[in-house]
Amino acid sequence: MSESRPKTTQEVKAMIRKEYAKCASDPVYFMKKYVYIQNPSKGRILFHLYPFQEKVLQQFRKNQFNITLKSRQLGISTLSAGFSLWLMLFHKDKNILALATTQATAKNLITKIRFAYDNLPSWLKIKTVENNKLSIRLANGSQAKAVSSNADAARSEAVSLLIIDEAAFIDNIGETFASAQQTLATGGQCIALSTPNGAGNWFHQTWVKAEEKENSFVPIRLPWTVHPERTQAWRDQQDKDLGYRLAAQECDCDFTTSGDTVFEPELINSIEEEFTKDPLNRRGLDSNLWDWEPARYDRDYMLVADVARGDGSDYSAFHIFDIESVDQVAEYKGKLSPKDFGRLIVGAATEYNMALVVVENASIGWATIEQIQEMNYSNLYSSPKGGDQLDLESYFSKVERGEMIPGFSMTPKTRPLVIAKGIEYVTNKSVNIRSKRLIEELRVFVWKSGKAQSMAGYNDDLVMSFCTAMYVRDTALRMRQMNIDLTRAQLNTMATINDGRNTIYNKPSTNNNPYTMQNSKGGSEDISWLF
Repeated sequence: MSESRPKTTQEVKAMIRKEYAKCASDPVYFMKKYVYIQNPSKGRILFHLYPFQEKVLQQFRKNQFNITLKSRQLGISTLSAGFSLWLMLFHKDKNILALATTQATAKNLITKIRFAYDNLPSWLKIKTVENNKLSIRLANGSQAKAVSSNADAARSEAVSLLIIDEAAFIDNIGETFASAQQTLATGGQCIALSTPNGAGNWFHQTWVKAEEKENSFVPIRLPWTVHPERTQAWRDQQDKDLGYRLAAQECDCDFTTSGDTVFEPELINSIEEEFTKDPLNRRGLDSNLWDWEPARYDRDYMLVADVARGDGSDYSAFHIFDIESVDQVAEYKGKLSPKDFGRLIVGAATEYNMALVVVENASIGWATIEQIQEMNYSNLYSSPKGGDQLDLESYFSKVERGEMIPGFSMTPKTRPLVIAKGIEYVTNKSVNIRSKRLIEELRVFVWKSGKAQSMAGYNDDLVMSFCTAMYVRDTALRMRQMNIDLTRAQLNTMATINDGRNTIYNKPSTNNNPYTMQNSKGGSEDISWLF
């Protein structure tokens, strides 16, 4: 057996040149042989790529725009760091920008790049001219730096590679990506990677469009099953450790069961399949008044509305529900002026058997309420001043004292109760939702900083009017039902009740309203909305 002879200087240099060329031409070879990573249990180890990681790396190299929907702990962020280092070492003037929810999270990628760089053999290293926690810059002009996401994060950068880590959890990432597109359009690359965080956000929208080939992103889906060392027993344990929904988010790449949504996605899917259907008619000047059932004159209805300016991003919306069956029979969502919206409400409510009209009385809502009053519509809901939640006795006491104001008062006290009532009706499937427009808003209605609201870039006009309808049905209308038999019995057996303060008549008024109240000031008050 011959002994290997010592290599000459020329031979060593030739070997290094050959090895350098292999690394420069193949990032997989470079990583598997020279890139070290920090393993939580094993410490410093070579990055031995799994087959699925090799395929992803080749996609990163091949495509300008990559979007990766991934399970937890697949090493894709580390893979992105290795790819970034490869670009920096073997290409001049590469500018790599790492974005994340916070700067602290974004700098994790820089930490991984710096660790891999520090452990390279000397002949692969290029002198650093800047090397700190947030950036590393080489003498060849290539650099990588970490920033937290904001609309201007990439605006002034000539970005060669934009890495967006956990993109589904960054609220304003759509604005950031839009600002970066001008530089990316000249040849820059983008890698957006994340576990899912519900439907409707930028990451979800971009993924769906990528699957439909409606944008430039190439979709890469990596559920837990791609990892060769994970078994079904491991996956079952995740359900126990994380819970069903979080495990689906972290392991299964499942948009529908992930995210901090207010309404359970599984329930929304079930309701959509069971109840929603196309409207019978699409009416109105803008064809946005949808109906599923014609008015029946032996039924009682309620119309609940949310008012917008008519010239902004929000919509004016209302639902019409059968009060007893809680069937959604009609719906509107469009952009009308508050006065035109009021006229539409009166027309629709009149058609549906003089439906009880409930309009939020905050800010711009007053203009719609005033229009409804100007049209002498009698069945307009009133609420206690201050928006307090009252018991039966105090509620009717306020009615007697005239301490009611037209419309529904949405306050910090009542809003959580309104949302809770909407959740209750959806959870119990106590309401028949027909509208696909409402279903889509329910999907993107999320908890944010403890407050239920729509995701950025979406609307909750239909959601809020829906929840308000369920709340009114179970508060004021419930109180009405508790008192209605006694009140009607009294009104039907007496021509007049006079307690020294108010007189109630059961005689029809001139506007065909059977119930009016004469108060102590000599005025007459319409109380038909209570009945």
